Amino acid sequence: MRMIAATPGDLDVILGNVRVPASLVADAAAFGGRRDGDCLAGNLVIRGGKIAGLTDAPADVDTGGRLVTMPFVEPHCHLDKCFTGNRLDSPARTLAEAIAAQSKDKRHWTRDDLRTRAQRGLEELHAAGAQIVRTHVDWDVEPSDPERLPTAWRVLEELREEWRGRIAIQRSALLPIEVMADETYTNIVARLIAASGCVMGAFVHGQPDRRAGIRNMVNAAARHGIALDFHVDEGLCDSLDGLEIIAEEVAAAGHAGPVLCGHACNLASLTSDARRNRIELVARAGLSVVSLPTSNLYLQDRGGDMPRLRGLTSVRELMEAGVNTVFGTDNVQDAFCPLGVHSPAAALSLAVLAAQLPPPVSYWLPTVMTDAARALGCDMAPVDRSDASGLLLWQTSDPAALLSDGRGRWQSIAGFVSAATS
Repeated sequence: MRMIAATPGDLDVILGNVRVPASLVADAAAFGGRRDGDCLAGNLVIRGGKIAGLTDAPADVDTGGRLVTMPFVEPHCHLDKCFTGNRLDSPARTLAEAIAAQSKDKRHWTRDDLRTRAQRGLEELHAAGAQIVRTHVDWDVEPSDPERLPTAWRVLEELREEWRGRIAIQRSALLPIEVMADETYTNIVARLIAASGCVMGAFVHGQPDRRAGIRNMVNAAARHGIALDFHVDEGLCDSLDGLEIIAEEVAAAGHAGPVLCGHACNLASLTSDARRNRIELVARAGLSVVSLPTSNLYLQDRGGDMPRLRGLTSVRELMEAGVNTVFGTDNVQDAFCPLGVHSPAAALSLAVLAAQLPPPVSYWLPTVMTDAARALGCDMAPVDRSDASGLLLWQTSDPAALLSDGRGRWQSIAGFVSAATS
């Protein structure tokens, strides 16, 4: 066997017998290989650390048919809340009860408690192959000291530095939209967030001052150059209109974003005409939408009988309208969802079932990879335009198995080559 350069920057090798999901390739004709179900198969040529395509040329190392993908992206989770469910006084049956129970639990939120739980969540994300993560952080409002940073914000800043090089952590401040109706307060928060390179977010759920708060946030985001992220319309009442207001205010301001809207559950409750009009507004405004199956399936349409509504946003209609629609983990073992693991693969697996997304399941991988990265304002190249150092090699040949596992084992390409040739 010829000598193989195995450091990520100058990797020269032909990996034999790999499979690349076709949905993760920008130019299949130029990439080469043979069609194998929902994948492109062949020997992967890497030159100078760059992906050069698939070939039939002899391989240096055989992978045994392993999948090659980009890393996963987690666009919406709550590392400040996770793994608190075992200490709650009583189970939450509704969104309002979950908010109250989680608020009460904050008496336990010491630095050590927050660090231990968030670290566990990051370890799960790393095991799942996620390398970009956005976590929301409750930003408790203190009118007398608006520049006070929450303890969880500071702890996650420390963890962001500690995890640098393994996971890129984005923090999104989560505030009630009514406090953002105060323009002065909004600008103070925006300045603090901009100084740390983070994201400004809010919970929008029918509050009287929601339009003023949204308008102030859009204007502040444009002024300070920060991204926006909304928890919006997390309910089934057709009177909830936060998503519509966000789209209107973003479009009116000509704001280029990125703006990500989570939940949007009540789209499914609207009449077909109202739903179509709202989705068209969202598409024109250039918003991204993240659907969050776990918490929404668990908390929405709760009553005495079996739920009739799924609680999910109108995923397929959003996609058909050209809206960047992605999936996230949301809450894990807390007041909002008693089960779960931090894994974009697991989130997509549940979304495929709940939203009845048709096979092949690999078609939906961009929703937790490239599309999810775009929703967070990040660039992620498809496999055929990537550096080899940014790709993962999985111990499975089947995309359905990858998503069914939720925490499939992976290696970096350089790590696999080094182990195989040592």
